[in-house]
Amino acid sequence: MTTSMVRPFLFAWHFLTAIPLSRRHHKPTASELARSMRWYPLVGFIIGALLVAADQLLALAFAQPVRDVLLILLVILVTRGLHQDGLADTLDGMAGGHSPEERLAIMRDPRIGVFGALGLLVSLGLRYAGLVALPQGTRIPVLLCMPALGRWSMVIAAHAAPYARKEGGLGEPFLAQLSPRDVVWAGVVFVFALPFLWGPSAGALAILSVALIAVGFASLSTKLCGGVTGDTLGATNELAELALLLMAPALLSLR
Repeated sequence: MTTSMVRPFLFAWHFLTAIPLSRRHHKPTASELARSMRWYPLVGFIIGALLVAADQLLALAFAQPVRDVLLILLVILVTRGLHQDGLADTLDGMAGGHSPEERLAIMRDPRIGVFGALGLLVSLGLRYAGLVALPQGTRIPVLLCMPALGRWSMVIAAHAAPYARKEGGLGEPFLAQLSPRDVVWAGVVFVFALPFLWGPSAGALAILSVALIAVGFASLSTKLCGGVTGDTLGATNELAELALLLMAPALLSLR
């Protein structure tokens, strides 16, 4: 990999995970941040591979319900709870404000409100229920692909709507130069991985579902907040992952 490819990958890795790879590559340009989103699904696959490995090791000592709780905790630790935080802030803002300006101000408040707390409780409960309900033969493909598809949904949503904060913010540098090529490039990995892991029909439906969720939530964010933010992109990831997890048994039955 050339430096022009390594740096964006490292930026994607360090933004999406709490695991340090290198401290040498820093001060990214707006173009590099946009290109880093091409690597989001690959980072998601690596997180998924970590979940699969952890699940196999935990199976040696723990019953499945315990393993599922530990897997959820592992995801939160590896990602610093970034997307859960985005979901909570987004729910607080969208439900608690009466104008785009109010909603954005609430989302920037570091304190969690009742809507965010309830949303986190529901999302974690659904994630646990979805993991428990997975048939044994589907655990590996779902654990492997779910984080990748969720992070691809962030790339789609980022391109589908403008950045909401006029004064700038965490997500603005990523969206400044994001192009359709970046979105397509990010999705190339699924062309090869999903038909093999999920089967052609299930893979196509999973990709379509993620795209619809991403575009739909980006449209809702634009209507309520004037565009997307880093928080709404994190919420998009959570919604896409949850939807895939809950739909997975039905989708994978089509293989």
